[in-house]
Parts: sequence; structure tokens; C-alpha cells
Amino acid sequence: MKKLHPKSTLDELCYPFIYEDSYKCDYEILTDELTRMVGWAIDELGNLRLRYDKSYELKTLETELNWILPLCYHLNGSIRGKLAIEESDHQQLLKIYTRIKTVTKESISSFVLPGGCSPVGILNQCSSLSKKAIRLMVKINNEEAKEVPHILPKFANVLCNYFFAATILINQETGFKEIPFKSKSY
Repeated sequence: MKKLHPKSTLDELCYPFIYEDSYKCDYEILTDELTRMVGWAIDELGNLRLRYDKSYELKTLETELNWILPLCYHLNGSIRGKLAIEESDHQQLLKIYTRIKTVTKESISSFVLPGGCSPVGILNQCSSLSKKAIRLMVKINNEEAKEVPHILPKFANVLCNYFFAATILINQETGFKEIPFKSKSY
């Protein structure tokens, strides 16, 4: 079977690598989606802050997400292009994740069902997209023999955890009570 690779004008091509077989393209599309979702979460958080305008934590979260937003695009290009995530970025993300864990330590003690007001659902999706990005990094590294810099999955793992912790923080600030989930499998 002939490979799909239509000859198109620039206006008929959404992305230069869209027809390649490499997982790199899938990774870049996924991290592009992640970046767009973070942008959406920031907007929704701004709307939420209008109702909780005295919340220091929600304002701080908005500042952190605005810092994370361009890093998601840096994560996007750091496999095919020049590595743009630095150890200092990873350390800063760890610092803000640790801060949120400290602030929310009384609010969560087990696995919970997803829920809460927007942008909680969006941030839960960001967490899932971070996991998918890590899985694609594993495939790129192991199946395509393209060495993925170790800082990228380290950063994406913390990013995943940060997004989840951010949902707990929002729920704490808005008074939403998480519903514990008791697994029948584990």
C-alpha cells in the first residue's frame, strides 16, 4: 500500500510533520494539546477567581500556571529540536508542587473520584495528557532509538502530579468535597 502523503500547499497543511510515521509527531501534537488545555485552564481559573477574589491560593495558582504555560511548548519541541527544559525549570516545578502538597495535605488522604468546578476537569485532563506524553517519550526512546533527554520525563512526571494537586487545591478553596474511591481491583 502506498503511504499517505498528499502534496499540499502550505494552506492545506496543518503541521509540517503530520504525515510522518514517527511517534515524535504524535508527541508534538499531544504536547500542543496539553499547552492549549493549560491556556484554557488559566482562563477558567480567572473566571473562578472573580467569585473567590480574596483567595491567595487561587491567585498563586494562576501565576504558577502562567509560568508553566510556555514550558509546555518548550516540552513540545525538546525532542525533535533543541532541548528547552532545564534542570532549573524542573527544580522550580518541584518547589511549587511541594508547596501545593503542603497547602492541601489535610484535604486528601486517598484516591478520589474526579470532580469539582471548572477548571478542575481541565486540569485533570492536563494531568492525563502529561502521562500520555511520558508514554510517547518511552516509545520514542525505546522503539525509535531516539534518545530522549532524562529531564523531559522527569519534568513531565512532576507536571502530571502538579496538575492533580492543583485540582485538590481548587476544590479546597471552593469547598468541594472529594469523594474517596475504593478500588475493588487493588
